[in-house]
Parts: sequence; C-alpha cells; structure tokens
Amino acid sequence: MRPYNFLLSTAAGMALISACTANPPTQATSGVLTNPAGMTLYTFDKDPADAGKSACNGECAAKWPPLMATATDKASGGYSIVTRDDGSRQWAYKGKPLYLWVKDRKPGDMTGDGVNNVWHAAKP
Repeated sequence: MRPYNFLLSTAAGMALISACTANPPTQATSGVLTNPAGMTLYTFDKDPADAGKSACNGECAAKWPPLMATATDKASGGYSIVTRDDGSRQWAYKGKPLYLWVKDRKPGDMTGDGVNNVWHAAKP
C-alpha cells in the first residue's frame, strides 16, 4: 500500500498528510515546492520576517495546515524547522514556514496562490 495513494478533502486530512512528512518537502516540476504527495506548499506574508516562527495558528491553521516535521527530522539545505506556539515543529524554506491549503484537492492544484494577497505558492 502506498501511503499517498489517496486524497483527503478536510483540514484534518491535510494535516495528516503533512504530519506524515519525514523528509524536507520536494520541488515539483512546475517550479513550486510540494509535500511528498505532490500538494502545493505555501508561504504566509504575515509570518514574521527572519523570526523562524509561524503567525498562522487556530482557525488560520485549520484552513492552512502547517507542514509538520517530526521530532527526528533534521534541517537540510534551505530547509529548516521552526517551533510553533503549541511546541510542535513545522518545516520552513529559507526561514518561511510552509503550509498546505485545504481547498487544494489534488496534486498540482494551486488555488491558494494569491489568497488575500498574503498567501503565495512556495518557490525555490
């Protein structure tokens, strides 16, 4: 059974996919960063610059699930790990925390790019 051979459409499901990430995200051929399931990753303009911290918590994180890192994951290359307000760990790229968007339904969707002019597809 391949662990990413299904799509989930709820915030909890997307959080589950992101929680299963054991390595830094991968780059898609479309030039944007994706999780191992091929789902587009996003950055949030309201995350503090160079603070290594996420400003998206609570209801925000339900809509924009953080790309979670495990306790054993290690930073590599441009990828780092930030500690969220609740103590959990989240992947970041070049210091910007990475998120999924619950309205993306299948790999390659980028419906979160430009939302409220503060969410952007993460690019290398």
